[in-house]
Amino acid sequence: MTVHNKARGAAVLLAATLALSACGGSSGSGGGTAGGQGPKRFSVALNEPDHLTPGNSSSSYSITVLQALFDTLVVIDPQGKPQMRAAESVTSQDQRTWTIKIKAGQKFHNGEPVTAQSFADAWNAAAYAPNAWTNNYYFANIEGYDKLNPEAEGAKPETDKLSGLKVVDDATLEVHLTAPFSQFPITLAYTGFAPMPKAAFTDLKAYDQKPIGNGPFALDGEWAHNQKIELKKFDGYTGPRAAKSGGVLFKIYASRDTAYTDLRAGKVDLLQTIPPASAPEAKTLLGDRFVPTASGTMDYLGFPVFDKRFQSADLRKAFSMAIDRQGIVDAVYNGAFKPMASLVAPLVPGYRENACGEACTYDPAKAKALYDKAGGFSGTLNLYFSNADPSYEQWMQAVANQLKQNLGIADIQFRKIPAADYLSTLREKKEDGPYRNNWVMDYPSPQNYLESMWGAGNRMGWENKRFNELIAQAGAASGMEASIPLYQQAEDIALAEMPMIPLWNWQDQAGYSDKITGVRIDAYSPNLDTISVK
Repeated sequence: MTVHNKARGAAVLLAATLALSACGGSSGSGGGTAGGQGPKRFSVALNEPDHLTPGNSSSSYSITVLQALFDTLVVIDPQGKPQMRAAESVTSQDQRTWTIKIKAGQKFHNGEPVTAQSFADAWNAAAYAPNAWTNNYYFANIEGYDKLNPEAEGAKPETDKLSGLKVVDDATLEVHLTAPFSQFPITLAYTGFAPMPKAAFTDLKAYDQKPIGNGPFALDGEWAHNQKIELKKFDGYTGPRAAKSGGVLFKIYASRDTAYTDLRAGKVDLLQTIPPASAPEAKTLLGDRFVPTASGTMDYLGFPVFDKRFQSADLRKAFSMAIDRQGIVDAVYNGAFKPMASLVAPLVPGYRENACGEACTYDPAKAKALYDKAGGFSGTLNLYFSNADPSYEQWMQAVANQLKQNLGIADIQFRKIPAADYLSTLREKKEDGPYRNNWVMDYPSPQNYLESMWGAGNRMGWENKRFNELIAQAGAASGMEASIPLYQQAEDIALAEMPMIPLWNWQDQAGYSDKITGVRIDAYSPNLDTISVK
């Protein structure tokens, strides 16, 4: 998929920022006590979502709710492979024109049938610039996108419909892309591609507060901001994942630490993100109910390559070799995260454990020699991060100490930016020093990382013609397997020039109470439909 990278990167960095900075307070009943007659409800700890319209949120906390409310065309199984869900099939002869067949008999929570038009309507709304939805650029590779998103400032779109979407009949959607894209089927697992009923378009703002989906759970009442979101089992659901419980109570918390305290006290049933500092205790306390899960989320240190002081690849590599990744992971994350020498996460097809080689190996002596060879750095080194989570400042402090000790950079200052302003600071290229960059995987493909963060329009200001050619060739490959070697070649180029340093891969640690059973958490979904209350 050809993505407008500056906006895509911002959108997904926003996911991580919101995931750790959303605020609210605990509310509602304790675990497994709501629901009245019949199957009971269970409770899930959550931070406040930003939106509940599929096309308008990349926040991980929004996505947790949306995955319960909506069935996407495709789903990623625990092995990272795409499987059909709302779709009967997704096929193409040339990787550019795709035919999507919709399974019959599906209904929205208001009784409307789910058809090809339901998907076309949702995608058109997301792609329409005046709506200003977060996932707009997911649709940039569909023909006609430019007509909905004119480049000239103040220009009005010529239309509100993508010409590349053709509704053949109720069960058939034809999609015409601007170029071949071998990863298209796997992208359809992302919640931004979920369908929307006709009722949504009478008042999109009202719909965001009370979304109508096609999944195993339906919203029960209004979204009580900073307090709770209640879902009930949708009895009209005909898909493959009927809910085993009576519903879900999302209890909204201000912090993971508070949520963990409630998990210990039996006041909430499921916490998907136990704070790393509490992981050893949780593992002992919960036993088999402590669930470590591989994650696609990565942290990086990006460089403003547009600033001439950071244009030397040797200088950037020296920074990388001066950073003790394992030491920081042990000190800040209690050893829970995995130090990385690759630009993509381990669960992504094509991952190579030591793709980076020497440039990602901690070696202060070689780092200093390379730093001196590059001419060193003069003046104040500003390090940028948001105030969304205390751990960001902790690891930045550790990086600063190592750069001082190992490279001799004496003047290092911190630029802690309010979470609400951090993305705009990076988008507008106002940073004049290295910055924290985070990526929350949307689907398990190297393309989701490489094109979105290193491709054309990236926030680093880095450009490499051969890299872009390889990304395009991978997109035109006959399928995922054929694309992998091309993505790996592109990764090698990005690592050789090091405009952004890979640091570590997050490892999620969930825990649940003894009141629920059937918990099956994987890297792609909490699978709330499989959970039942004892």
